Amino acid sequence: MSTLAHTMMTARSADAGHAAPGELDRYPYGEARPSGRLGAVGWDGGDAELGRVGRRAAGSRGRGLHGQLVQQLGQMIVSGDLGADRPLVPEEIGQRFEVSRTVVRESLRVLEAKGLVSARPNVGTRVRPVSDWNLLDPDIIEWRAFGPQRDDQRRELAELRWTIEPLAARLAAGHGRDDVQQRLGDMVEIMGHALAQGDSITFSRADAEFHSLLIQLAGNRMLEHLSGIVSAALQVSGSPITGCDRPSDGSLAHHGRIVDALAGGDAMAAEAAMRQLLTVHPEVERVVPAPREH
Repeated sequence: MSTLAHTMMTARSADAGHAAPGELDRYPYGEARPSGRLGAVGWDGGDAELGRVGRRAAGSRGRGLHGQLVQQLGQMIVSGDLGADRPLVPEEIGQRFEVSRTVVRESLRVLEAKGLVSARPNVGTRVRPVSDWNLLDPDIIEWRAFGPQRDDQRRELAELRWTIEPLAARLAAGHGRDDVQQRLGDMVEIMGHALAQGDSITFSRADAEFHSLLIQLAGNRMLEHLSGIVSAALQVSGSPITGCDRPSDGSLAHHGRIVDALAGGDAMAAEAAMRQLLTVHPEVERVVPAPREH
């Protein structure tokens, strides 16, 4: 096993896949989704109790009250608890969540950048319709995938991956970057050891790294901007946290075939292997046909 593979295999701590400081967390993996996720709180009227933002709200990407409030309000908007054109009064939000005006103001700015709300003079801040949302934003992808729209979100992500990743695999075959190809091989090796040990957390993290590296290797900067979408898709539809998929020998074998095709510079084989890999996921099988056997 390579040094990188050994480091990643030994970096896990005992708390359900969280890395020890300075080890696994130096790699760009998405965080594993906590099982005890904080549910969205209903907001039915001025007298409804919204609940207080705790100091450690589960699932919050940000740090401190600002990140937690973004998470809470984002989930409530995406789930429909705060419907389109619903006015958001900063003073009311601050009182209900017991946070400062600064925290509310900065949180609403983040949500505005995601297209979830709009702020206008003399009108105030209002929830925007779904057609205005940035549906490619990783946070919105996650919120939709764990809300009432979960089935639609996972289907749409599967369709998008079917478009992006085979192309990335084909393009990557034309770029002979030995260092990246070595890391791809390392990820497959890590996945193999994790599969043998029943370690789904390490498997999913190496899987996410594999797909991110592959898109980088394609040499297309526009595709690179979509790598966050693929990572989010793996988090919500391929992660063992969600119970939607599990590591398998078939998935591992297809990853290995992709690496072999890239090493041989065979673009068609790399693309075909990626399509076969994607059909391993049950979400994809429902929306695209399996590759034909020739």
